[in-house]
Amino acid sequence: MEPRGRYFEDFVIGEEIETAPRTITEADILTFAELSGDNNPLHVDPEYARTTMFGERIAHGLLGLSVASGLAWQTGLMEGTAVAFIGLDWKFRAPIRIGDTIRVQMVATQKREMPHLGGGFVTISAVVLNQRDEVVQKGTWTVLVRSR
Repeated sequence: MEPRGRYFEDFVIGEEIETAPRTITEADILTFAELSGDNNPLHVDPEYARTTMFGERIAHGLLGLSVASGLAWQTGLMEGTAVAFIGLDWKFRAPIRIGDTIRVQMVATQKREMPHLGGGFVTISAVVLNQRDEVVQKGTWTVLVRSR
């Protein structure tokens, strides 16, 4: 069965791809806190969070990154062709609040053939936007993708 995802050769530098949106819920934040063990009161304690510069609970930055990664995966772009997530350079620019709906805009910015690994590195610029088109997170992901 042929993989749904793109092979290394199929990635086009400069092509833009946008994910579907996803709304971040209180349950997402509490579940992530439980799963990760990060029970920072900024995320889980409404009274404490009201005393912070944000005035309310916000999502963990890594929750936003994790959801962004999942949204990217759901595009099918690398389904069956991604070999390994190699690295990232990531910036957290603004809070993701309960009820915010985020989506990811992605652009392949660089490709480097790695024949001895059976594919090549694809660098993807990713920008996470909320429903107001504000950049909440951004950076680059490097993925090893199979060749044909």
